[in-house]
Amino acid sequence: MFAEIITIGDEILIGQIVDTNSAFIAGELNKIGVSVFQITSVQDDRSHILKALSDAEKRAEIIIITGGLGPTKDDITKHTLCEFLDDHLVENKQVLNHIEELFKKYIATPISDINRQQALVPSKAQVLHNAYGTAPGMWITNDIATFVSLPGVPFEMKNLIDNAVIPKIVATFERPYIYHKTIMTYGLGESAITERIEDWEENLPSFVKLAYLPNLGKVRLRLTAKGADKDVIEDAVKKESAKLYSIIGDIIYGEEEDGSIESGVAKLLTSKKMTLATAESFTGGKIAEQITAIPGASAYFLGSVVSYATQVKIDVLKVPEELIKKNSVVSAEVARAMAVNVRELLKSDFAMATTGNAGPTKGDSDAEIGTVYIAIATPNNVLVEKFTMGNHRTRIVQKAVHKAFQMLQKEILKF
Repeated sequence: MFAEIITIGDEILIGQIVDTNSAFIAGELNKIGVSVFQITSVQDDRSHILKALSDAEKRAEIIIITGGLGPTKDDITKHTLCEFLDDHLVENKQVLNHIEELFKKYIATPISDINRQQALVPSKAQVLHNAYGTAPGMWITNDIATFVSLPGVPFEMKNLIDNAVIPKIVATFERPYIYHKTIMTYGLGESAITERIEDWEENLPSFVKLAYLPNLGKVRLRLTAKGADKDVIEDAVKKESAKLYSIIGDIIYGEEEDGSIESGVAKLLTSKKMTLATAESFTGGKIAEQITAIPGASAYFLGSVVSYATQVKIDVLKVPEELIKKNSVVSAEVARAMAVNVRELLKSDFAMATTGNAGPTKGDSDAEIGTVYIAIATPNNVLVEKFTMGNHRTRIVQKAVHKAFQMLQKEILKF
């Protein structure tokens, strides 16, 4: 079955905010076997909203709308829904009581009649309780489709999707089963991978589809199957992914369903009761940022030295000045010294170090833009690799971060 998502708000169309709501909703729908046919963003404009609703109900059984439910005059979603569905607004006492309670507990300004108007809902709507805000969710069905209207505030919308909308869809509609497995690869581009797995891809079962998702030095390979029998679907995908491992296992570093590569590193370090430190130059702390974004990182991550300036490498990391003069600050020798010295400084089991030239100028090094050295110091040895990562500053940095985690993961697995 199909759904459509309509986001309402000029702020999306002028680029003032990014539409993260649609991505979240689409992901949650996909988990329960509902395919998103189209995502549309429209202005807070009556005619635009009416056309979007009319077009959507021709293509989908479920239309989910976010935004346009505030108390201000430019929020017209409820009024336009009433017009489209030949309905009228009525006051919902439960919603009104909730709004008044929110103002009493959490809002310093007095409640106004404008705020009370949030309790007006289409008479045909089933109200979905919004625990975190004043605009309720609404579920309305006509002879053609089901319309679900949700507030645009992301945390309010997410709570309603998780606790009201998804359970109601599951209880109301029969749906096919959809199963995904996303395999993460690093080190080969999309075209090179295509050549290696061409025979395997051509012989996939008809109900199993492959998608290539390239991004910053890595390619995700997503296997998707859809059907009525859950066991058949999952078994087919698992068998095909096992075949894929036998063909390109040398470039596979995990599966997306298991979490990010940094999450995998976190699990490994935690299970082995081992620790990590980092010394970053051109990556500017991004490795440490991704590590500490994971709850519980303090159990294995001891700290980082962001030695962006050459003098900091000398003064804090104790990289010999003569070593830098002889080999350049962007070199295997300096990367090695950074990793070894930060490991000793912070008394960690493992250490990662990065030095490179991300541009736009060469800085203190003669190395070409895109030249990157990554070092991993372990309890037994030090691994240093050189990479050439193009000429786009942001891409160079992020590709280096991905590669550093991949290298670290391989080294941890040896213990």
